[in-house]
Amino acid sequence: MSSDESPPTVPEPPSPPPDAPLGEAPGPAAPPEPVATTAVPAGAAPPTKSLTVLSWVVIAAGIILIVAGAVTWFVVRDQLSDEQITVSEDADYFAGDEVDGPLTAYSQADTINHHALEASGGKTYAELDQDDPVRETVMTASFLRASLFTSVVSFGVAAFAAAVGVLMIIIGLALLRIRRLLAALSAGAAAVT
Repeated sequence: MSSDESPPTVPEPPSPPPDAPLGEAPGPAAPPEPVATTAVPAGAAPPTKSLTVLSWVVIAAGIILIVAGAVTWFVVRDQLSDEQITVSEDADYFAGDEVDGPLTAYSQADTINHHALEASGGKTYAELDQDDPVRETVMTASFLRASLFTSVVSFGVAAFAAAVGVLMIIIGLALLRIRRLLAALSAGAAAVT
């Protein structure tokens, strides 16, 4: 060995962990713990099957709500059309139109209210004396308005049911997409193991 060469270096032993007893040398590193995986037993349904069933139930319910809303809308419209009511000429909106939808029904109900208040001098049915001859006219106007407002509410419920049906179909389709993503992730995890 020449004087220019330095002696070979020996690596220092690793220091013991702080909680190790004094005088003990550290042992070999422990092997990593195995990662637990859940395997689907042969013949068992994959975990996404229930999500698939739920998706199709939600979509079917959405379709039923859309159909029910459409049927209700057209039945109410046909019933109003059969009455052959026309919006009064002095109405603020839709004057002269046939009452066959929520807007024309509302317009006619509002016009009936104006006519009844004009006939009673601005008094409602409850404010009129019992022997007032106008009271019967105002009562009839109240019944007609109530019927027209009931049809307006029916149109609203039909539209709401159809809108909820569309929303349910969107949710069902989103659940199907999530199921596909979960199935792909599950297949990818199975391929890795």
